[in-house]
Amino acid sequence: MKKSFEEVIVAILPMTVLIVILTFIFAPLSMDDLITFIVGAAIMMVGMALFLFGADYSMLRVGSLVGEYMIKKRSLAIMCSLGFAIGIGITIAEPSVQVLAQQVRDISEGTITKFVLIGVVSIGTGIFLSFALLRTVFRLSYYKMMLIGYVGVFALSFFTSPEFMPIAFDAGGVTTGPVTVPFILALASGVTSMIHQGKGESDSFGMVGVSSLGPILAVMLLGGIFR
Repeated sequence: MKKSFEEVIVAILPMTVLIVILTFIFAPLSMDDLITFIVGAAIMMVGMALFLFGADYSMLRVGSLVGEYMIKKRSLAIMCSLGFAIGIGITIAEPSVQVLAQQVRDISEGTITKFVLIGVVSIGTGIFLSFALLRTVFRLSYYKMMLIGYVGVFALSFFTSPEFMPIAFDAGGVTTGPVTVPFILALASGVTSMIHQGKGESDSFGMVGVSSLGPILAVMLLGGIFR
């Protein structure tokens, strides 16, 4: 726990101090707003420290065990179905995805509901997390897979609504948050630890990158439907 607090303080405290200094010089705040900001920053430090502590001792361990289980079962169907389900679950739990969905709902005046956007983004993540696991098992080229994926993004850009383009790329970004990334990396670690073929420990490289392609393509498809 002490280590987690030290990491959070080093990451957040300098930024907090800098913002306070800038508010005194360029944008003075009322005393109430300043106190609210400082208290909020302190609460955020405590929350992040607790989150990191929990992630180290629960989420990362669970992800690693699930990855090992996938390989032990020696079933592509189990691997793909579990990867799909995990991708959906961790995306729904990602706070930044919730924020994006709320902002899109507000901007679209309810035309695109939170349920629709979160559902589309989570399904895209689930599908491409399954692809990422298959790539790891069959040791497919990461660069070729990413090239094919972004060729697909380029092709879909001609059919999707222009308003959906920034939402699509933001969707790819928000799925690389503090919940999805640690779990995917732990999952990859568990999978590769059970593959004893030369450079198996490096096969998980790029799993987060492949997974984040799914939400981009999924939202672009949604934009094509709305168009």
